[in-house]
Amino acid sequence: EPTVRTELMEQIPPIAIFLQESRPKFPTAFFEYLMPIVVRYLTDVNNQVRKAGQEALLILLEQDLVAQSDIENKVCPILLDLSAPDSDDEYKVEAVNIICKMASMLSRTTVEHMLLPRFCELCSDGKLFQVRKICAANFGDICNAVGQEATERLLIPKFFELCSDSVWGMRKACAECFMAVSYTTSPEVRRSKLSPLFISLISDTCRWVSNSLFANPSSAGLYIREDGTLSIRPSTQDVNSKSCQPSNNLTLIASSTSAA
Repeated sequence: EPTVRTELMEQIPPIAIFLQESRPKFPTAFFEYLMPIVVRYLTDVNNQVRKAGQEALLILLEQDLVAQSDIENKVCPILLDLSAPDSDDEYKVEAVNIICKMASMLSRTTVEHMLLPRFCELCSDGKLFQVRKICAANFGDICNAVGQEATERLLIPKFFELCSDSVWGMRKACAECFMAVSYTTSPEVRRSKLSPLFISLISDTCRWVSNSLFANPSSAGLYIREDGTLSIRPSTQDVNSKSCQPSNNLTLIASSTSAA
């Protein structure tokens, strides 16, 4: 029964912690018996079981309970299979999400050598916009995980692609993580490559893309009015509207920002 397998997955992390604390008595129990179950359930036919397995895996990684050999020989290979071009759509979306979440918990070498090539492929996935959206939303975290050299050599070109995506929500996700991406690059790359890209996004025909590059009104007290001007008064408008209307107020935004 799927409910039994789901419940089992929820018990794996506390059992693993107990085994870790009692390691002299159970030196190999987790690696021999429990870890194979976690890996197997990542491909379970039931989505709730898979979700429970993914959550268990993240907890185990966060607690540093998974051996490096298991990460490289068991976990990463199954995620690469699930995120392959010919993989089932639902499995692929889940695999991309877990890859992005676990990147910050793994060593830089593991991420760069095993996961980064597939992440770059997924950024250009022409079949599923959901896959590209996950990549865009987590782009800053991936950059931080692999460091400056890999970011500038492999990720910045993919970031340019995502910032030019035909889906406005993709460009909005890029705008929201723009600062995080820039932190990982050199001043020269920021000046020569990211600055023109920033101007391109702030000039986007979708105002929800361009507005995303401004400060969060809840923390900064700033917001973009409907006429495009920057205000320091508390917003009475819902700037999180789901619709996307072209903005013709970019000059006003720029001038107001300069004045501030």
